[in-house]
Amino acid sequence: MVKDREKAGERNVLVGVVWNCADIKLLLTSLFFLGSLATIIQFLPSNLGLSSADLRSCLYSKFSSSFSSAASSSSSQAPPLNLSSSVPTPQALKHEEVTPDSVVKRAFNPVGSAAYLFVQMGAYRGGSNTFAVVGLASKPLHVFAKPRFTCEWAPHDNPGASVTAPAYKILPDWGYGRVYTVVVVNCTFPADVGADGSGGRLIVNATTGGGADRALDVEERFVALEEAPGSVNASIFSAPPKYDYLYCGSSLYGNLSPQRMREWMAYHVKLFGDKSHFVIHDAGGVHPGVMEVLRPWMEKGLVTLQDIREQERFDGYYHNQFLVVNDCLHRYRFMAKWMFFFDVDEFIYVQPKTTLQSVLALFSSYTQFTIEQMPMSNKLCLSSDAGKTPRMWGFEKLVYRDVKRGVRRDRKYAIQPRNVFATGVHMSQNIAGRSLHKTEGRIKYFHYHGTIADRRYPCKVFVNDTTLTFEGTPYVFDPTLRQLAGLVKRFELKTIGSRLQRTRQ
Repeated sequence: MVKDREKAGERNVLVGVVWNCADIKLLLTSLFFLGSLATIIQFLPSNLGLSSADLRSCLYSKFSSSFSSAASSSSSQAPPLNLSSSVPTPQALKHEEVTPDSVVKRAFNPVGSAAYLFVQMGAYRGGSNTFAVVGLASKPLHVFAKPRFTCEWAPHDNPGASVTAPAYKILPDWGYGRVYTVVVVNCTFPADVGADGSGGRLIVNATTGGGADRALDVEERFVALEEAPGSVNASIFSAPPKYDYLYCGSSLYGNLSPQRMREWMAYHVKLFGDKSHFVIHDAGGVHPGVMEVLRPWMEKGLVTLQDIREQERFDGYYHNQFLVVNDCLHRYRFMAKWMFFFDVDEFIYVQPKTTLQSVLALFSSYTQFTIEQMPMSNKLCLSSDAGKTPRMWGFEKLVYRDVKRGVRRDRKYAIQPRNVFATGVHMSQNIAGRSLHKTEGRIKYFHYHGTIADRRYPCKVFVNDTTLTFEGTPYVFDPTLRQLAGLVKRFELKTIGSRLQRTRQ
């Protein structure tokens, strides 16, 4: 009984609270009245002097006035919306017309723009009188029109004494661009500008060349580089570089494997040595797990991580890979003797009893050399390793090499950057000096395609043969990098300690 009374009391309290709310009572009453009235209107006879349409019109005007008064009441409490600032004024429409000769002259109404004229990533001094401006530009514009660039140097101490020079543009992405293509704008002046440290601004004038609209030659003027007084040290252009080797990484994106990244870093820091540096470009692939792998090497000053995720706004080839490597080239041009370009699922290898230094000494008379690929299976592992592979490193357990003949395989490369004006992904076509392509027997790279983007253990099939054909491709057993795994693991432990021992796949 007590419980029943308590429940009844709770219901009474709830009903009382609801019914005592004046607003809710009014709302419910109004809804009931309107619903009843709407039903009655449908059955009114047509011979009445007042039609259902008249009643609906009357009700509408009544409630409209009520709504207007309510709106004016609320507007006194809130600031008015500024619709003019949020809604753009429509562009006037140009109409077709008939000429005196009875010809219909059609009208064309251009709206907006399809791509930016230029998207700058970086601008760098390349000497006492020369600069490089690296960016993206509309691909159709540069393929089908003749856009122009001109350069201007405005000294800080005397802006009126500006010097101008025509620019030379390089399109280094081999036609792979999409909406945007990569453009390297070279500004070379007839005499030294700002090399004395007086400071100044590099100003670039870019035009469409009538490409977007032949009736217009749109010109944009922008500051590409500003040097503060005393900020230029001209000795860097002739001084020995800080690093022997510098790695320029392509755009890292996707759900990358921290463990594969760990192996790649330890292997190449050991190979390149103390006088080396690695520039990593994060296009979305450096998630917290990968960051944990990079952090120890960053703390030792061996890695620079650059966040380039904003470039995804601009639709270029493969996460703007060509843009990134050209920016890296010019940004670090005077900081390294050799600059390497390859990916994080590729491992550079030199023959036993040689070092990278001794091999590159043989190539010193060349500006560029390319490196042969050794493609490795990303699935095949030894049967004797079954049960042990989760503890083994990727290049330790993936030991079968693709030996299919007649296949053109991509090469990677290294350059002496002071003699290079623009670069690509697999080689540079804009160099001063010679290129060497027959480097087999001295240096090569092992390619574990797809493993860096696979968070699972790579061994899918276990075999016990030295030669086999798998999925139509012939393979041979190749333990070349497997034999180096122990040395690399000990090097990592000695260099950064055990902090990466629990790295996940």
